[in-house]
Amino acid sequence: MGTALTKTPWKRQVLFLAILLLLWEAGSEVIRYSMPEETESGSFVANLAKDLGLRVGELATRGARIHYKGNKQLLQLDIKTGNLLLYKKLDREVLCGATDPCILHFQLLLEKPVQFFEADLQLTDINDHSPEFLEREMLLKIPEIVRPGTVFPLKIAQDFDIGSNTVQNYTISPNSHFHVVTHNRGDGRKYPELVLNKALDREELPQLSLILTALDGGAPPRSGTTAVRIEVVDINDNAPEFLQSLYEVQVPENSPLNSLVVAVSARDLDAGTNGKVAYSLFQGNEITQPFVIDEITGEIRLKRALDFEAIQSYNVEIAATDGGGLSGKCTVAIEVVDVNDNAPELTMSTLASSTPENSPETVVAVFSVSDPDSGDNGRMLCSIQNDLPFLLKPTFKNFYTLVTERPLDRESRAEYNITITVTDLGTPRLKTEHNITVLVSDVNDNAPAFSQTSYTLWVRENNSPALHIGSVSATDTDAGANAQLTYSLLPPQDPHLPLASLVSINADNGHLFALRSLDYEALQAFEFGVGATDRGSPALSSQARVRVLVLDANDNSPFVLYPLQNGSAPCTELVPRAAEAGYLVTKVVAVDGDSGQNAWLSYQLLKATEPGLFGVWPHNGEVRTARLLSERDAPKHRLLVQVRDNGEPPRSASVTLHVLLVDGFSQPYLPLPEAAAEQARADPLTVYLVVALASVSSLFLLSVLLFVAVRLCRRSRTASLGGCSVPEGPFPGHLVDVTGTGTLSHSYQYEICLTGGSESNEFKFLKPILPNLPPQSAGQEIEENSTFRNSFGFT
Repeated sequence: MGTALTKTPWKRQVLFLAILLLLWEAGSEVIRYSMPEETESGSFVANLAKDLGLRVGELATRGARIHYKGNKQLLQLDIKTGNLLLYKKLDREVLCGATDPCILHFQLLLEKPVQFFEADLQLTDINDHSPEFLEREMLLKIPEIVRPGTVFPLKIAQDFDIGSNTVQNYTISPNSHFHVVTHNRGDGRKYPELVLNKALDREELPQLSLILTALDGGAPPRSGTTAVRIEVVDINDNAPEFLQSLYEVQVPENSPLNSLVVAVSARDLDAGTNGKVAYSLFQGNEITQPFVIDEITGEIRLKRALDFEAIQSYNVEIAATDGGGLSGKCTVAIEVVDVNDNAPELTMSTLASSTPENSPETVVAVFSVSDPDSGDNGRMLCSIQNDLPFLLKPTFKNFYTLVTERPLDRESRAEYNITITVTDLGTPRLKTEHNITVLVSDVNDNAPAFSQTSYTLWVRENNSPALHIGSVSATDTDAGANAQLTYSLLPPQDPHLPLASLVSINADNGHLFALRSLDYEALQAFEFGVGATDRGSPALSSQARVRVLVLDANDNSPFVLYPLQNGSAPCTELVPRAAEAGYLVTKVVAVDGDSGQNAWLSYQLLKATEPGLFGVWPHNGEVRTARLLSERDAPKHRLLVQVRDNGEPPRSASVTLHVLLVDGFSQPYLPLPEAAAEQARADPLTVYLVVALASVSSLFLLSVLLFVAVRLCRRSRTASLGGCSVPEGPFPGHLVDVTGTGTLSHSYQYEICLTGGSESNEFKFLKPILPNLPPQSAGQEIEENSTFRNSFGFT
């Protein structure tokens, strides 16, 4: 079937032409059924599945339904068996009136895919109505001079049945003066005429009462009666005659009430009352009800509204009766002219609750349009808004489908309000609008998207376990389960990173938690991936990178590398009395395991035996003389140096230095800790114990040194080398700075041996002895063969 689809700048229109409808009907096969009216509801009509060649289960799977004009539910379909049943008892007279045959058109709609089948159900008439006269009595005035054979028309009876079940014959009660003859009208109805058998004599029989009976052709027949009263009047030799035997007029259906339809006119040549004519409607049945006639003027006027869609024409018989009882008759043929008084009707057959996105050519709705007007008044245009991704397609006769023009995107627009406009071509044009809402259902076509491709989180070390350190966030523009996200940790790129013991993630909201306390000195930063997966089918996911930076806390105090504070004999620094001001005595070397400002170290001299003699540089820890030395300065000095970091709060460590002022390096010395002496003076018992222990230790040490010196001298003489004289008294090793940088990674202890008999007190050799360093300095090296410079500046 061809269709015309017209697009205007504002609307897409589809013109459904009557010629195309006829072509469709000529080429389509219609299934016809027939059954009597008044059949009980639920009665079997036919098996549609069998008649259409469909499987029984196919009706259910394809969404079969019965569609009737106006959505009246007259029939019902059992989709399990395919049987077509009556939904309720049908009354032919109510549904079709006088129309014969009475055919109910309906369609079988299959939604998946869309397919139509047309069918007709003809209701056959049963004799369920009796003939009925609208007037209980008819009055005839007949002059006594009327000759036998004269015909007097009688009013007809109405019967709502059709065919043989309507009125077929009229009879009159037995009498000697009249009989009834039944005639056929042009519209198929039968009407009675009273025929005079013999002359009347007013003096003998002034009036006569008869019973007129109407019989239909049913089995058994039904009947209706009315009384006919005949008055015999004096002579009246002229009957009224109409100027026209047939009046033809056209009346618009929208004519106002009491408007003039036509005026009829009859004349009577008699004089007086015998020449005075009165007009009346001859039939009194239902079809005359829209009209009323003025009995004096003969004007026929409209007493109720006309409806072209119900009745298109009327044949009204008018009687003109004079005062003597004679009458004449004419016919008025009234044609109702159609006007565009009915707006198009739209009946929605099916409407999808939602339409999935990304699906092209999806049927959204199936509907039918109709207009009971005729001609251009009944031709229709169907359209929707122009800016929507939908199309109207004519499918079967007056049925249309609303389909998607292209795949929809729920994320761009989740709901469409569509106005279907049906406009006829009448003058003026009438239109009907029907609004529907199309919801776009979601399809999982969007992967989650993180708010950032990478996240950087900062965590201060020594945090509490299960600390919330940050969050990742992703969104999904889908809806429902397709937008519900689950977060997870991805395997780290570094296989040695124990990610499972470091952090965890809340699968519902993306919150990240530190599982244990972090140590900046052990792990300063680590990186891992997180994933967000939706719950669609199939599931979609995305990834983001997370870098965690551990912030340093001031949790490490400075550690002094030199001089080493290990509880052994204190280190004594030798300073010649001839040293000038600014002479480098030694250098305090310290490190801090923290970083940044927490590892920035400053040095401060807290306490000295003689204030003002020595000073400490705050930035590098160098201990230098503050002035020239004199003979009056004490030979032994004790310095307390504090090393402090720049953290918040700051941490510190202290170191005790012992300085011995000497005139030359050949001078024997025995460094005694100042603190031990002071403590000995403070506590007599302690002093005694210390003196006893020192004496025993000195004797043992002296013995060992003498034994070693003797052995060395013997070897030297054997090798013709110079002898090595041993100083009188013990000479312990010393720790000195070998870099001068202030931040030593290793400290070295050297054993000093002075040449005997030398006035210059030069060093004979230097023997490095590795101290027990803390773990922080392990793995660092200082070249042993580097040039040694002592605190005096000698090489």
